[in-house]
This record gives sequence, C-alpha cells and structure tokens, in this order.
Amino acid sequence: MKITHVEVHRVHVPAADPPFKWREGLAGSAPVGDGAVLRIGTDTGTEGVAFFSRPGATMMLEDLVERVYRPELIGADPLNREWIWHRFWELDRIHELPLPAFGLVDVALWDLAGRIANEPVWRVLGGFRTSIPAYASTSTFATIEEFLDVADQSLALGYHGIKLHAWGDATKDAELALALRAHVGDDVPLMYDGSAGFDLPDAIRLGRALSDADYLWYEEPMREFSVTAYGRLADAVTVPLVVAETSDGAHMNSADFIAAGAATFGVRASATLRGGITGAMRTAHLADAFRLRAEVHGSDIPNQHLCMAISNTTYYESLVTSNPVRREAAVDENGMVHAPTEPGIALPAGLDYPAPVAAFARAA
Repeated sequence: MKITHVEVHRVHVPAADPPFKWREGLAGSAPVGDGAVLRIGTDTGTEGVAFFSRPGATMMLEDLVERVYRPELIGADPLNREWIWHRFWELDRIHELPLPAFGLVDVALWDLAGRIANEPVWRVLGGFRTSIPAYASTSTFATIEEFLDVADQSLALGYHGIKLHAWGDATKDAELALALRAHVGDDVPLMYDGSAGFDLPDAIRLGRALSDADYLWYEEPMREFSVTAYGRLADAVTVPLVVAETSDGAHMNSADFIAAGAATFGVRASATLRGGITGAMRTAHLADAFRLRAEVHGSDIPNQHLCMAISNTTYYESLVTSNPVRREAAVDENGMVHAPTEPGIALPAGLDYPAPVAAFARAA
C-alpha cells in the first residue's frame, strides 16, 4: 500500500455565537471560522482524514502540504506510522512546524488505519473503557455571579466537575475560586486553568488559594517555557499541577516536567498539541510509568478516542462557552461520553463538507 495523494479541502466553520475568551486579553473564538480537512489517499482506495480549525487554517495547511507534507508522503506506506512520525520530527528541525499542525498527518494516518481494520481508532489503540465522565470547561464570564450560575447549570446538565478559565488576575481569580468552592460544596471536583496568564509570584499566590479550596488540579498558570519555574511552583503550593499542554516536544518535553517534580497531578495528552495520536499515547505511557495522570485536552473526536484508550486519564474536557449553557452533543444527560463506534476517527458533524470528504463526517 502506498500513499498516492495528499489534499487540503477548505471548510467554513461558523463563528462562535456568542463569541468567547479564555481570559482578559486572550480571545477564545475567532470572528470568522476557518477550517480545513487534510485528506490522505492510497493506491487501494482507502483514505484517512483529519480536521484542522484555527485562524488561517486553510492557508497554513495548504502551504505545509505543498512545501513539506506532500513531497514527504507520496509513495510512503501509510501503515508505517512510526517511521513517518519520526520523520516529521526530523522535518520539524528545519521547518518549525506549528504545534497544532504537527500531529495532523498522524491523526489522518490513524483514521486510515481504523478504516482498514473496520474498527474505531480507540479499539485499534487497545481499548481501556467505553465511557468516561465529562467536566464543564468554562470560557471566561463577566462576574463571579455569572460563573456560579454557569456552574449550577452545568451540574444540572450532568457534568461531573467544573474547570475555570477566569480573568487572569490573581486576586480576582482567587476570590472566584474560593466562592465557587463555597457555592458547590466539598464534593464537586473543581479545576482551574490559568491560560498562561501569570508570572511565578502571582501563580504561587493564586495556587495557595486553590490549595485552600481543595481544587483537584491547577493547570498552565504560566507559559510553559521554564520547567524550573514550574518546579518552584510545585514546591510552593499543595494543589496538584497539570502541566505540559502547549510546550513543544510532546513526550520528550513532558519528561522534563516530570523529572523536575512539576507534574504533581500529571501531564496533558492531546491529539492536537502533543504530536498527534502517536505522541499523545507516548505521553500517556510516560506518565503512567511515574504513576501520574495523562489528562486529555480538548473537546473533539480524536480526543474522545484518546479518552477511551488511555488508562490514566480522569475526564473528558467539554467546553462550556455560553450562558445559557449548552451541553456538548457528545455528552449525555448523565454527563458521560461514550466510545465512538464508527470505523476510524470521523470528522465533526454539522459542517458543510465538500463532496470528497463528506462521507467521513460523523452522523449528527
């Protein structure tokens, strides 16, 4: 089997309604939706696809396919995913591939492998579970009162926990964190994500409030450039840290956070940000060797497959970006996400795909 074509197909993604942000100064939603589908085909007729949605996604992906991906992939055996994954690390040395685009080929090749096996990818990976609880991962709302209202709605809809993306102000965020704990009681799992809004002194200050409020984990309060800073944060607070979400290097970088004692809860695993499915599984196995968690990042179909295949993950992250709260379609009334059943990975439902890729979309 050989790869015969590598194509990019533009997809219009409706803008978020209403628009949302992760914290002050950091937008979460793009005003104009831009998406693309990477399509990899073979001489047997079997194809694999992967969905990519970022501002400028189509232009970025078309450039990468023309300059890098297509010349490397044409003629390669698509089942040699391990060799291709290593080859892309070689290419990254020269091309500095954008982190969200790095693992896209790997996702498409896993999709292809699942279709060949006529199995969903989580089973090809070696299934661990068939359902997992979801937590509500909020965008940033205007006031403490609105956050508490969103939390009430989310719990009523079945979500098993709440993760805050707040304002990026250590004093205000600490006040919110304490107010939410007092509001929901001691039994609801709470998490906090700083979206890299702080320096070390403010990260410590906020972390101590999260410790007092018994938060399950504290995620990305600082940019993940300095492993030393994260090690000092871990020494200064008792709230457990989840680290290595947006840093380059996938499992290799996660290893440094673990060795520094900074991953006191665990590390992030993501098809989008940790080197595709292959990189995410490496990260999960690394964390498991140290008896740590590998918390899967993001609300999308590839990460649903990861949740079903990774033993040491706790929840599925489901984004809550509006008030009134709308429960994600993948989450049932009991707050559970169930294993996909279609072969491969599938594309997200509800988008207007061009004819060559429409058959790969998940049923709405």
